[in-house]
Amino acid sequence: MSILDSYTKFMERNSDPRTENWWLMSGPGPLLTILATYLYFCNSVGPRYMRDRKPYDLKNVILVYNITQVLFSIFLVYEGLVSGWWNDYSFSCQPVDYSRSPKAYRMAAAVWWYFMAKIVELLDTVFFVLRKKNRQISFLHLYHHFIMPICAWIAVKFLPGGHGTLLGVINAFIHIIMYTYYLISGLGPQYQKYLWWKKHVTTIQLVQFAIVFCHNFFVMFSDCNYPKFINFLLALNAALFIYMFGNFYYNNYVKNTKKVSQNENEALAAANGKTKES
Repeated sequence: MSILDSYTKFMERNSDPRTENWWLMSGPGPLLTILATYLYFCNSVGPRYMRDRKPYDLKNVILVYNITQVLFSIFLVYEGLVSGWWNDYSFSCQPVDYSRSPKAYRMAAAVWWYFMAKIVELLDTVFFVLRKKNRQISFLHLYHHFIMPICAWIAVKFLPGGHGTLLGVINAFIHIIMYTYYLISGLGPQYQKYLWWKKHVTTIQLVQFAIVFCHNFFVMFSDCNYPKFINFLLALNAALFIYMFGNFYYNNYVKNTKKVSQNENEALAAANGKTKES
């Protein structure tokens, strides 16, 4: 049996027929093309194109983008809740409902819209490149934006509902806060005083990953009709994000704070020394 035959049989046996004709869901090719183009632009073509050019002024574009993201995230949270997590879904074990009931279809559609959100969020990095903010394009940033569309595509293709969708609801809620922060920060320097909660954005992201890790890790040891391999991958990915975001938090908000405090103490000691000498 050829690799192509194995792939075809795997897709026929495991994919959800309800979503197979939805946009970008015919196979992994379209998504992988988008992601390959994204990485090539952000790591090669974009920086070379911008090398001898001034940064683009995208203030109004990004303002509209951030407002759209906040509204889109509110929509995703609402759909995820009314489609299952508000009343019907079990936090300890929730199999996928593959029926053609209106509620099951609505959850499947919510998962597809979440996938679309992950595609749109690739623009975050494109804006960094066009504004020559390349220092903000870290490995963590690229990994996050690369892996999330893949996870969402797998969910739409095979598991558009059930246990794993709690991740999408929590993530969309976090994005309401995150893009609100970006929205305020983009309004101008006069609004910086309202952004004292910057480091807490990273804190709630860490809380998010901890919840997702526990929600998927513990179900692996229970009798639940949900793929244990998917639970393992989601828990593993959450653990990786905890590690990477934890490092980011430490380097930016703990280590730097210690360094600033040390510098202040040294400056104070130096000032006291000069006073004694005088």
